Amino acid sequence: MLWGAKHIVVPRPISNGMYLKSIELIGFKSFGRKTALQFGSRVVAIVGPNGSGKSNVAEGFRFVLGEQSMKSMRSRRGEDLIWGGSPTLPRGNRAGVKVVFDNSTHLLDLDFTEVTIERVVHRDGENEYLLNGTVVRLKDVIRLLAGAHIGGSGYQIISQGEADRILNASPKERREMVEDALGLKLFQHKKIESERKLEETAINIDKTKSLRREIAPHLKFLGAQVEKIEKARAMRVELSHTLTEYLSREHAWIRAEEARVSGDAEHTRSRVRELEEKLKTIHAHTGVSQKEAPGRVRELEEKLARARSERELVARELGRAEGAAEAHSRERVVPTSLVREFTDTLQDELTKALDLSDASSLRESVGRLHIRVRSFVEKIFGALHTSSHTGEAERLSHALEKAQKEEVSCVKDVDEARREALSLREAEFTREQEATRIESEIRTCRAFEAQAGNARSELSLVRQRFEEEVREGVALVGAGIRDYEKAETPKGALSEDRREQEKRRRDIERLKIKIEESGIGNSDAVTQEYTQTMGRDQFLGKEVADLEASAAKLKDIIADLEETMDKKFTEGLGSINEALTLFFTKLFGGGSAKMHVETPKRVRRVSLSESEEDEYEASEEDELYAGLSITVHLPRKKVRGLEVLSGGERALTSIALIFAISQVHPPPFLILDETDAALDEANSRRFADMIKELSKKSQLVVITHNRATMAASGELYGVTMGSDGVSTLLSVKLEEAERIAK
Repeated sequence: MLWGAKHIVVPRPISNGMYLKSIELIGFKSFGRKTALQFGSRVVAIVGPNGSGKSNVAEGFRFVLGEQSMKSMRSRRGEDLIWGGSPTLPRGNRAGVKVVFDNSTHLLDLDFTEVTIERVVHRDGENEYLLNGTVVRLKDVIRLLAGAHIGGSGYQIISQGEADRILNASPKERREMVEDALGLKLFQHKKIESERKLEETAINIDKTKSLRREIAPHLKFLGAQVEKIEKARAMRVELSHTLTEYLSREHAWIRAEEARVSGDAEHTRSRVRELEEKLKTIHAHTGVSQKEAPGRVRELEEKLARARSERELVARELGRAEGAAEAHSRERVVPTSLVREFTDTLQDELTKALDLSDASSLRESVGRLHIRVRSFVEKIFGALHTSSHTGEAERLSHALEKAQKEEVSCVKDVDEARREALSLREAEFTREQEATRIESEIRTCRAFEAQAGNARSELSLVRQRFEEEVREGVALVGAGIRDYEKAETPKGALSEDRREQEKRRRDIERLKIKIEESGIGNSDAVTQEYTQTMGRDQFLGKEVADLEASAAKLKDIIADLEETMDKKFTEGLGSINEALTLFFTKLFGGGSAKMHVETPKRVRRVSLSESEEDEYEASEEDELYAGLSITVHLPRKKVRGLEVLSGGERALTSIALIFAISQVHPPPFLILDETDAALDEANSRRFADMIKELSKKSQLVVITHNRATMAASGELYGVTMGSDGVSTLLSVKLEEAERIAK
């Protein structure tokens, strides 16, 4: 049978089948030598004188089938079952019993046609159980036998003096016998095992819950840490995004600024070189012509002064000559109209000359005046007034005209020299201004170069800060932050206000501070520990759920087992009572007997409190096992209780009850040890008839002194004991048994 099934199917024995093939006793009690009994008949009788050891065969069956009570085998300890020795045969160190079953109908739930069960006990009390030569546990043997309604104790083995054991048994023990006969022992084993597993499951649930309670505070702490870590990771993700954008923009701006500053500096240096070359050229031409111009102007001015002096001298001489000539021609009348015309013309020319500022124009105006004056004089004096004075005047007039021309020429030369000098001075001034402008521009360029140097220094500091920010970013969010080098220049990175970038940097600094304040060091270790602890908690939770599910299933199994046992017990008890009435009537010639379930009783358990002065306190009520009681009605007697029955009546009642129990679920075999010892001749015959009837369903091994019982047997074994104290078998043929019985 498979363990855990809710129902078992026990094969019904066929009428001609024999399940018990043999039993072998080696060093067991009085069987000091190896002794084997072969069972070839449905009813086997074992006979022999008192003290020969024939009852040891029944106890051998008890022993090999797993009996644990030494008292039921008339011993105090396991060593008492081993051959104790005699003068001719030394004591043994072990005792063994081997029983062989015919399993062709698979009475036992094994895939073998023959099953051998062996039990060995050693001097030290150790026991060994073997199934077909393989060492197994007692539990395995009991379960295997329980599936076939076979046990080491109970109704199928009635030892010597135990014929009325079922009558003398307590209601609880009587119920256990009936349950064993009904095949409920396997269910009981399953129930006990299920209850044991349920208790173990409850203990495991408590232990598992205790473990969960133990790790709960640590898990809560780790959860809080992981929550901080998750927040820190979220901040790191935000930091990574913000920092990547910040670094990309900063990197692009720094590169652009460095390129711009370098380009401006180079342009400025080139401009300075160009300006210096211009300034050098200007300085090379400054003062070269200007050194000659003043001397030439002075020379021309001196020449002009000499020309003017000469003209003035000639003019004075001319005036004297003209005065002299005038003196000679005083009497001559000059027309008034001519004088007025000359004065008007002279006044107009002088007025025009006064308005002139240019020396050349002034000379031209003086020349015209000179011509006017000469023309007026000629008109006054005429060509006829020639004298020495007139000739001198004319010479002087020609000299004056020449002097005037010379003066005009000198004036022109002076004016030209002065204009040239002025032009040179203006050119020099222009060069000086240009030089000043160039020097100013050079100073501006130098200042710009200084500013560019400062800008480079500032950019160097910005670059250092940028690299430090990159290192901090790598430490905080990993080396992936360096991807900013491969990223494209963000839109507006070069044109936006630098205050926006500063705002990003402040945001980044705040995130860094928050991450540092989170206080999470080795976050991976904490997360791993949390994951492991959470996994353990979930595992324990699943274990608790599985255990609780197992407990629920076990409770269901126990409930089903109890329901099945109650149902089978109720049905079986009704069948037993029917058979009991039949056998009781056959043995007593009338009357009736019945077993019924007692009303469960309740009792209060008490326990002593911790204080010695306190009295016993009652605890919860426990329901006692509901046992079986027997009521009998003897024919022609008003007898109901078992206490008033005679010895013979008790024996007959016990036999009727044993046979009734065996008919409900017939066991493969019955071992009856002198069950008929208290019967008279008439009842012995009835007993023998019942033995024959029972043999149709079960194989019987009967230990008896009763001839009628022997006559009902198909095979006899005699047991004798010699002087060496060793029990010996003697096989008796059936014909001889019939002869002896007669």
